[in-house]
Amino acid sequence: MTTLVRLSRTSWPPRTIIRRAGGLRTMESALVRSGLGPVAGVDEAGRGACAGPLVVAACILGDRARAALDSIDDSKKLSEPVREALFPRVIRWATAYSIVTVPSAEIDRIGIHVANIEGMRRAVAGLSVDPGYVLTDGFRVPGLPVPSLPVIGGDATAACIAAASVLAKVHRDRIMRRLDAELPGYGFAVHKGYNTTAHTDALGRLGPCDHHRRSWANVACLENAGAGDTAGRVRPTAADAG
Repeated sequence: MTTLVRLSRTSWPPRTIIRRAGGLRTMESALVRSGLGPVAGVDEAGRGACAGPLVVAACILGDRARAALDSIDDSKKLSEPVREALFPRVIRWATAYSIVTVPSAEIDRIGIHVANIEGMRRAVAGLSVDPGYVLTDGFRVPGLPVPSLPVIGGDATAACIAAASVLAKVHRDRIMRRLDAELPGYGFAVHKGYNTTAHTDALGRLGPCDHHRRSWANVACLENAGAGDTAGRVRPTAADAG
């Protein structure tokens, strides 16, 4: 015999109330009030570049970070000096953070989307505090050990994603500045490996270096075109710096 249970309005799980005043903390606060904290945000930098690594960061922000990081925002909306100033503050006030670097050779081997997903998994796994929920910027990440939600434009929506965005962007920019010192002539410190006119011109003169992504069409095209003309290519030297 089947017993029918009549449900009343009070039988449903409590509804989470989103408060407008929360700003970038609204989504995280709602999840925490629902017992799903701590909340980790995950974001990447360098996905669209044709040179340099992909950098992925994960970050958990506790209540103590609310006032200390009140100026946090999507890293793309912040100037480089502001991002650099925020970087140590995020590290200081974050409950936990993790930064993962995926080199160009691995990107070529497994593809940028797989590298992005794998980098996000590694970043979450590297957190010193286990999150109860994960918010990712734009991409669904299967295989995480806790519930997760992809958030379109997440670095402008959730503070923990914005903090991860700053960590990833600043860390990657520093890597590209170091590569610029090691491989002068490409202008990595300026364009950070993205497809600017100056970068394309440098690729035409110098050819791809070990940090260029061979799976990118523009790099592969130049490399193939120059395969029989290596004698005419000018390799960067220290004299080209600056």
